[in-house]
Amino acid sequence: MLALNTAIDLFAGIGGFRLALNHHQLDCVYSNDHNTFSCITYQANFGKIDCGDLSQISASTIPHFDLLCGGFPCQPFSIAGVSKKNSLGKKHGFEDEKQGNLFFEILRIVDYHRPKVILLENVKNLQSHDQGKTWKIIRSELLHRDYSVFAKIIDGKYYVPQHRERIFIVCFDNNYYRDIDFIFPEYPAKRIYELRDLIEKQVEKKYTLSDKLWQYLQQHKANSLAKGNGFGFGLITPESEYTRTLSARYYKDGSEILIAQNAANPRRLTPRECARLQGFPNDFVIPVSDAQAYRQFGNSIVVPAVDAVVQRIKKTVDDYRIGLSRQRNLSLF
Repeated sequence: MLALNTAIDLFAGIGGFRLALNHHQLDCVYSNDHNTFSCITYQANFGKIDCGDLSQISASTIPHFDLLCGGFPCQPFSIAGVSKKNSLGKKHGFEDEKQGNLFFEILRIVDYHRPKVILLENVKNLQSHDQGKTWKIIRSELLHRDYSVFAKIIDGKYYVPQHRERIFIVCFDNNYYRDIDFIFPEYPAKRIYELRDLIEKQVEKKYTLSDKLWQYLQQHKANSLAKGNGFGFGLITPESEYTRTLSARYYKDGSEILIAQNAANPRRLTPRECARLQGFPNDFVIPVSDAQAYRQFGNSIVVPAVDAVVQRIKKTVDDYRIGLSRQRNLSLF
């Protein structure tokens, strides 16, 4: 009864959580995302997904499950997202009516199904957003529902060659796991591969920047430096230690991660290289255009990092079950 066997994948994107669930033999009984193109990619790799606005989906139509996974939209809380919304005079955080209240849609499903464990992921800035008020609300809402709450910021650069800090939130239902002790996994001794392993040696010319775009990016960086800030393109080689964070805006100009080329302008990553940079396997199907693929991988998660957290969740639950069983056996004597 305490074991984890089933899961659901909310804000599923293209399936970063699903890969981890499958790897650890957790049966994903329901998946949802609102983006049509993400649903196309998810379906090409995993099959059925409920494509639509989660707020319009009744919790009663979702099958029973043990583990809820959700990488709820990060734009209302990210540094870049908040900055952009402020410049446009728009609301951010929970006041963003379109995306900011989706955390409460998760709570709606939690209230109906009462999952044993919850696993959420978001941007690092979630804890400091609105002077810490956002995180205080999230944590208090989960504690109020009698879940123990554990959170840690994990940098994907220890798993793949990409600096990508994200907060992982793990919650255990105290009705099942009273006084459980959860410790996030330690970083591995080495990454699963380096940049030189994932960068393709020959790519189509379309990924090389035009003279006009390259000149613009160089001038933009020079202007930024003159103003005393570090805005501008990021240039790497196969021997670089890691890249900047891949974002959903990568399709616009690729400036955050450009690969230096001999006797040619730098080039963008290919969609396949983006997939590898996020830890997706080489057989992962990319059925959409380059522009959509860049958006999808930029919005996704570092798969090996999620995999490590799911593995630790399962081990924690298994150890708890074993410990409880021993206590019961001792009580018989």
